[in-house]
Amino acid sequence: MKKIKAYLLGDKIVTNDSLAQTLYQKSCFGEPISEKIRYSLSEAMFLVEKKVLEIWSPKRKLTSEELFKKFKRIDKKFPTKYAVFKDLRKKGYIVKTALKFGADFRVYEKGKKPKQTHSKWIVFTDTEQGKIDWKNFAAKNRIAHSTRKKLLIAIVDEEEAVTYYEVDWIKP
Repeated sequence: MKKIKAYLLGDKIVTNDSLAQTLYQKSCFGEPISEKIRYSLSEAMFLVEKKVLEIWSPKRKLTSEELFKKFKRIDKKFPTKYAVFKDLRKKGYIVKTALKFGADFRVYEKGKKPKQTHSKWIVFTDTEQGKIDWKNFAAKNRIAHSTRKKLLIAIVDEEEAVTYYEVDWIKP
């Protein structure tokens, strides 16, 4: 199978490969920007590991090890975020960035696609060594509530196993 050829330009991964358009239509990987598809760091790493995508830095193809190191320099939380992204995608969910919400990801219910419906969860990732204070926890809840999404806290342990905690508002 022919691989999609993409380029790392600064902190962005982009391609104008027609196979990328097909993959976007089928599986919602990437975001269409003009005539191109732009991948998040997690999407790109996942597709490289699945041997669907190869990423070039102007003149040479980058290995998955090189990419992981570069992505970690771009985003120090990349290993944690990627563990969560990979886990959710393997379970059949569509996972997109949630920067405009101040979160790590937004996640769509199985069988639902972006632009056809709203995401169900807003996800914040952390490691099991991480700490969260009540103010920060309340702020995350407010973001989820104001965007009409459920809050999903994803905790990654040392073996990259992910535990999820769904938080929802209730009225007593």
